[in-house]
Amino acid sequence: MKILVVEDQPVEQKLAVVVLSAAGHEVEHVDSAEDVLAGIKRERPDLILLDLMLPGMDGLTLARTLKADPATCDIPIVAITSNPERFSMADSLAAGCNAYLVKPVSTRILPDVLAKVVERVR
Repeated sequence: MKILVVEDQPVEQKLAVVVLSAAGHEVEHVDSAEDVLAGIKRERPDLILLDLMLPGMDGLTLARTLKADPATCDIPIVAITSNPERFSMADSLAAGCNAYLVKPVSTRILPDVLAKVVERVR
């Protein structure tokens, strides 16, 4: 599976890339919503792991933008946040995210969680 990790914190980004790559996934990463929008149609992922607290455009706005575009609306999005008070599960699902995780996420279960989301959506 090709996974796009959208995470602006270098340690969190590296951890996700290492864990998902070790599980056999092809992983790309960017650190802003604007980077996603600039390249998503060129390099279409099977799933997006989206941090909700990003510089500039936040993850909820990005999710709404992707879900409103016919070219990207069917890409599953898994929201992830360290600030559930600001970014709730209800808001994430309303924005079009297919799943919601609160950091810290167990690295042992992350690949399986993402695989189940893709199975459920497709």
